[in-house]
Amino acid sequence: MSARPLVDHSRLSINTATTRAQWTLAEAIKGYATLGVRGISVWRDQLADCGQKEAARLLADHGMTVTGLCRGGMFPAATAAERQAAIDDNLRAIEEAVAIGAQCLVLVVGGLPKGSKDIAGARSMVLDGLSAILEFARSAGMPLAIEPLHPMYAADRACVNTMAQANDLCDRLGPGVGIAVDVYHVWWDPDLEREISRAGSRILAFHICDWLVPTRDLLLDRGMMGDGVIDIPRIRGWVEAAGYDGFHEVEIFSAETWWKRDPNEVVNTCKERYLTVV
Repeated sequence: MSARPLVDHSRLSINTATTRAQWTLAEAIKGYATLGVRGISVWRDQLADCGQKEAARLLADHGMTVTGLCRGGMFPAATAAERQAAIDDNLRAIEEAVAIGAQCLVLVVGGLPKGSKDIAGARSMVLDGLSAILEFARSAGMPLAIEPLHPMYAADRACVNTMAQANDLCDRLGPGVGIAVDVYHVWWDPDLEREISRAGSRILAFHICDWLVPTRDLLLDRGMMGDGVIDIPRIRGWVEAAGYDGFHEVEIFSAETWWKRDPNEVVNTCKERYLTVV
């Protein structure tokens, strides 16, 4: 059963990836707030460009809720030194997330180390990496949100590709680890409803966009909600039935379409589609 229709924008968040080609972080904060969007998810490169203190000030001044910091993860590596460097970077990411009051640190866990064909080994490195940062995250009060990515990214971006795999990691690691559910990555999964229900309160974030047919670029051709084949209201219904009552975060990478539009048009389109097709 699909979720109840949305009646306002109080739970709408926009990931700054959606306007990253047009707006800096400072411009996005001001732009989203001016257009009535009070949720935002921030990317670390944009945060670095803006500066943590300035970003925190702008976010507070504009009354923004930071629904996530993107991204930590990328744990698998060919050498012990590289794996330790990834752990150190994740510890910094946790500190950055705390500094801007993010609700979670989103983790794209990483794919195969260079030259490797051992995906089981890569997944073992992910578990080891998560274990290495978890106590620090817990002490900082920063939830870690594993984001399972579509299998097309298993080699280079994320070897955790299903909700079931993410749930299994949460089971092993315990409190402080949850899941970011992105419809772009999980909509195809025949076990999705069951695994969303299994995740329950471990769902920390819910990301929305659409899958275009044809998809011209596997990374940079996501669709605006309603332009593709994902039944977003149905998945939202499952997520909310599992107990999730947080923000719905629009995250669109779109080099040839939405990144070429006026950012005010992009945000207003997100707002319109949010009420009509999400």
